[in-house]
Amino acid sequence: MAQAETLARPYARAAFAAARDEHALPQWSVALGFAALAGADARVQALLGDPRVSPGQLVLLHLPPDASSGGSFARFLEILAAAGRLPLLPVITAQYEALRRAAEATLEVRVSSAQPLDEAAQARLAESLQRRYARRIELKLALDPQLLAGVLLEAEGEVIDGSLRGRIERLGSAITHNL
Repeated sequence: MAQAETLARPYARAAFAAARDEHALPQWSVALGFAALAGADARVQALLGDPRVSPGQLVLLHLPPDASSGGSFARFLEILAAAGRLPLLPVITAQYEALRRAAEATLEVRVSSAQPLDEAAQARLAESLQRRYARRIELKLALDPQLLAGVLLEAEGEVIDGSLRGRIERLGSAITHNL
């Protein structure tokens, strides 16, 4: 995976630069997301090594329906196809999104909760995190009934465990270490 990260980095930077120059960061996010999903399809993956399929045909398979076949995103895909780098699209997309979040001073926080969070709770959580990190917060919500109650937050490698399960585990550990 480290090799894929290294190979994808210059393409992600080029995509970001093109999108920034066009003032189209959100549009490129959508297009890259579509292309990465298309490339993840087993039928498309089977065509990647097929000598009967031209790079141009591969580009068309990855190009979003609303994108111009002569546009800058299509040219970006053509470069990837010619270099045999279309399989890197998921990694390129992830790196592009990290560059975009950094440029927009946005922090992605993964929030796992036992119960769905209502909009008011999401707003309070985002506001609290925004004060802590001094950046705009983008919440990525997921349900995890194993947490029992509370939330588990993950941002930039930092984990904040406010779940009941985490508290029980910490209490159990404290009890066993004090015996």
